[in-house]
Amino acid sequence: MPTTADIKNGMTIKFNDQLFTIVEFQHVKPGKGGAFVRTKLKNVITGRVLENTFRSGEKIDPVRLEDKSMQYLYIEGCDYVFMDQETYEQINVPADVVGDAKNYMKEGDAVTVQFYETTPLSVQVPFFLEFEIIKCEPGMKGDTVSNVTKAATLETGAVIQVPLFVEQGEWIRVDTRTGSYIERVKR
Repeated sequence: MPTTADIKNGMTIKFNDQLFTIVEFQHVKPGKGGAFVRTKLKNVITGRVLENTFRSGEKIDPVRLEDKSMQYLYIEGCDYVFMDQETYEQINVPADVVGDAKNYMKEGDAVTVQFYETTPLSVQVPFFLEFEIIKCEPGMKGDTVSNVTKAATLETGAVIQVPLFVEQGEWIRVDTRTGSYIERVKR
């Protein structure tokens, strides 16, 4: 069984019956007493970060997370339905697991679903996606002051800030990590 000597950044372990990713670690060998490993652990589900100290040589329980490419199909009640693109098996994923990714998913889009055993943990969309603006206020002529923005509603229902020159019906590229406008796109 692996011990604290096998710890690496990015490793996922089971600790106190929860899944944590090791964000940072440091082996410490004080002049007096036994060596230990100081770690920062990020809860995979809640995102909360905690610090923990393990004794040197203490056993850890690493886990393997699997990323699957899946296709978003539709919403069923409070769940989102995804289909495995290899086996065509459909699964329901609760809305709280989907998180902010729901703001950038259109039916038929490919996404990555992260699993622990058979339990879905998170849904990730590509970093840059293109959307049509279905609603936004018209920009006034002469409003060219830099960094002035207005709210625009995307076809998924998400509302983001865009520059004044962007109009309803145009297509834009969005950074899904931050929800920010990147550029206009010709379609």
